[in-house]
Amino acid sequence: MGAGQTTSRVARTLWLTANWSSAIGLGAVAFAAGFAVHWGLSAARPPAGKIAAATTRPGASRETAQQWTCSMHPSVRKPGPGTCPICKMDLIPLENASSGPVDPRRLALSKAAAALMRVETVPVERRYVTAEVRMVGKVDYDETRLAYLTAWMPGRLDRLFADYVGMPIGKGDHMVEIYSPDLLAAQEEFLQAREATRGLRSGDSALLRESVRAAFEAAREKLRLLGLTDAQVEALAARGKATDRLTIYAPAGGIIVAMAARQGMYVKTGQRLFTIADLSHVWVRLDAYEQDLGWLRYGQTAELTTESLPGRTFTGRVSFLDPVLNEPTRTVRVRVNAPNGDGALKPGMFVRAVVRSNVAAGGRVMAPSLAGKWISPMHPEVVKDAPGKCDVCGMPLVRAEELGYAAVDPNDTPPPLVVPASAVLRTGKRAIAYVALPDRDRPTFEMRQVTLGQRAGEHFLVRSGLEEGERVVVRGNFKIDSERQIRGLPSMMAPEGGGPAGHAHHGGARPPKPKPPPAAAPVPPAFRAGLAKLVAAYVNVSDSLANDDANTTFASFRRALAALPSNTLAPAARAAWHAHAKALTRTLDEADVPGGIEVFRADFALISEQMQAVLRRYGAPQRTVYVLRCPMAFNNRGANWLQFDQDVRNPYFGAAMFECGAVIQTFRPPTALTPAHEH
Repeated sequence: MGAGQTTSRVARTLWLTANWSSAIGLGAVAFAAGFAVHWGLSAARPPAGKIAAATTRPGASRETAQQWTCSMHPSVRKPGPGTCPICKMDLIPLENASSGPVDPRRLALSKAAAALMRVETVPVERRYVTAEVRMVGKVDYDETRLAYLTAWMPGRLDRLFADYVGMPIGKGDHMVEIYSPDLLAAQEEFLQAREATRGLRSGDSALLRESVRAAFEAAREKLRLLGLTDAQVEALAARGKATDRLTIYAPAGGIIVAMAARQGMYVKTGQRLFTIADLSHVWVRLDAYEQDLGWLRYGQTAELTTESLPGRTFTGRVSFLDPVLNEPTRTVRVRVNAPNGDGALKPGMFVRAVVRSNVAAGGRVMAPSLAGKWISPMHPEVVKDAPGKCDVCGMPLVRAEELGYAAVDPNDTPPPLVVPASAVLRTGKRAIAYVALPDRDRPTFEMRQVTLGQRAGEHFLVRSGLEEGERVVVRGNFKIDSERQIRGLPSMMAPEGGGPAGHAHHGGARPPKPKPPPAAAPVPPAFRAGLAKLVAAYVNVSDSLANDDANTTFASFRRALAALPSNTLAPAARAAWHAHAKALTRTLDEADVPGGIEVFRADFALISEQMQAVLRRYGAPQRTVYVLRCPMAFNNRGANWLQFDQDVRNPYFGAAMFECGAVIQTFRPPTALTPAHEH
């Protein structure tokens, strides 16, 4: 998939992720409470005469005057409780609202309305909070503990003592026996040099004696370079006879993880025979999201868990943070060094990791266990109380503060100003909070625009907009904001305010009536039959999404699309079809990238729009096709889909709101008396 497609995919994914939950949270919850404390919208109220009659008629009770409406479709009004005929949600009662405030930032409610909203507040405070960074990754070999056994001379492997991958070995264990003519010649040279040193006499010149001894030492060094140990050289000297075979020993202990040696094979100098891994320590390679990088530091403790060992937690230390971001995934590679004495962590295992960071003022990270400590810049497991050198690499230790940690002394690192995450309403561009004003006759709430720092667990760091000790709303703020929208006051989604929300803010707006399409040219029967299969495959996908089937795919739809006989169309119609097919194929290619059922539903919405365009151009296939619309889909933007019948089966919400939607358009197959399109 190309860069453009990736960008488009990511954009739609972010759009859906940001708005899908808010379609229910801001719609169903917020507006439900907002309408519950408000006397409806001016655009949707009954005629004034009826209201007056209901409220002023002698002997009329409160129950008689009570009106019930749908929080998603305020045009629905009933005299008693029930369900919405459009989305099947429970109706809510309408009550009198309080008078509007003088200050447009403030909203005063009656005590009854505040009780109905179940408003809860907490004080803004300074406190140390903890940020949890969760990552996933895999276990890998510790590359600093890998050893390679190579051939130091050309020859033939006559015997393998280590003959399978996974075999545990110790340092100095015999591995292979090699036959080598070069080895035989080097041994003969050594023995001859040794005999020459023995033949020296006291009367020989100093130059001769020095030359003979130098030749002997060179012959000994040559044997060492060919892989002979000191013990093997001494045994050769004692034996006084050369051998054409040599036993090669393991340079390190561990597990054989790769083996290229085979008995009887000929090898060249430098050819790798075995790879040996010491698994007493392993690396865990993880991926950290871009927004979590502010909480990660070199040397932090990471808790590791794996599916194969439920209930067991391993620990390690962050040893590396990749300086380069992976742009397609927006992640950074993080490496953790973990001890693995019992070998429970095996390379290739999937691992979940948690790093907990204590947060001080300014978003600085504290680590009490590293306060005043000295750390090795290459081996984070080496931590000492005083300066010195690393026990592993010999590099000088550095203070923890130099690695990005804050001091732990409260006098040096004051706590940050924080609010619970539930106190903040965010739109992507702005963040607002509602502050409960003290000493008021009625519950009064003031809207504040807040500048936030990073999120740390269940709290946000506050940079400006709130003061310590003020009480912010943590429950009921959506409902307060909804009430402000209904009254036309500035709110989260409407910073400038405006008229009553009505249909426009509720997603209840009816889509504009589409313009009648141009008359369709005659479509050959073969193409119409193929189009019928394409629509049938599409409807199967729609029904699967309505049933919340996470394994839904476009496989059958893609096959039906490829099988359409476009060569039967007239040139103009064929050219138009190629444009439709290209757009469909591009969306299908992007839909093949895994992303979950919510992301798949966003791709399905695009396919649905393109299928409507196809039916407008070529008409319905062999049976009537209905276009339905859910005004609440994708944060009240609304979305359409196609069905063969009028019984609503919502593919965008599934079981959450299975029957939310209504028929807005009908495509009928052309007959002698029926046009190709009916709207």
